[in-house]
Amino acid sequence: MISLPKAPTSPFDPPSLLYQLFTSPLALLIRALYHTFLLLRGSTCLSNSNHIRIVCISDTHTQKLPIPSGDVLIHAGDLTNTGTTSEIQVQIDWLNSLPHEHKIAIAGNHDSYLDPRSRAPSDVNNRLDWGSMHYLQHSSVRLKFPGHGDNGRVLNIYGAPQIPACGGKEFAFQYPRDQNAWTGTVPLDTDVLVTHTPPRWHLDLPAGLGCRFLLKEVWRVKPRVHVFGHVHAGRGKEAAFWDAGQKAYERLCERKGRWVLWGGSLGIGWWLDVMRLLVHGTLGLLWTKVWGAEEPGTAMINAALIDWRTGKIGYAAQVVDV
Repeated sequence: MISLPKAPTSPFDPPSLLYQLFTSPLALLIRALYHTFLLLRGSTCLSNSNHIRIVCISDTHTQKLPIPSGDVLIHAGDLTNTGTTSEIQVQIDWLNSLPHEHKIAIAGNHDSYLDPRSRAPSDVNNRLDWGSMHYLQHSSVRLKFPGHGDNGRVLNIYGAPQIPACGGKEFAFQYPRDQNAWTGTVPLDTDVLVTHTPPRWHLDLPAGLGCRFLLKEVWRVKPRVHVFGHVHAGRGKEAAFWDAGQKAYERLCERKGRWVLWGGSLGIGWWLDVMRLLVHGTLGLLWTKVWGAEEPGTAMINAALIDWRTGKIGYAAQVVDV
């Protein structure tokens, strides 16, 4: 008797390749096709001799690691495990000890003290000392870099911590998954967006743990860089070109009920989106590799550092030049 491949034990655990092949082979094929096009098209970051180096980390969960040098250090939430002021302050002090000129942090769902709704009674009267760090909570900071170019450069960075609900009342900044907590919240002049949750389907898991409303908001704003974490197994870097091929891919990912080879009719809409993905992916390759053009877009970075299998630091900080 043939045993079926095991399903993930947690929504935050990635399904095995065998499980994906058995349960949703077409979805696996589409994801592979889309990411092959992205790999071949290359980076979204335009060449700039006066680049600003951004170092991205997230989900350190009280742990520390060597951090590469750069102009800006961004921590995208989950500094801690239990979110007490003592845990958070230790992480703040570590980040402040690093040599980066500018340091940015937002909260994650484990940083309970930073949300009054999840704050422990024993921490009500406690305070944090952020030092020289910029803590962003539905807010922006405008950073100036006078040494970059004749007239210097400026980056507008916006940070927000909210995530679709995934735990109990001790988790911070949660909202019901079907609630729109994003539309119209991010300023249009944002160069770097920092959130804790991923946008749905990007550096996410096949279950779609990211937020669909955040995805729509990122489509509206199109920042140069989007840094996030939360889904540890989605860790990595990905380009977003905001074209019809990407939109078709996102629609295909939503068609979860029709992805098993032997179940249901795929429908004309499915085939049209597959054709859009193929056509626009090919056009993107011609634009960059044949005609030599540079494609503006967004560098998406899931900067989670904890290995989901061990609970220990398993990855290095990620760096992007803008």
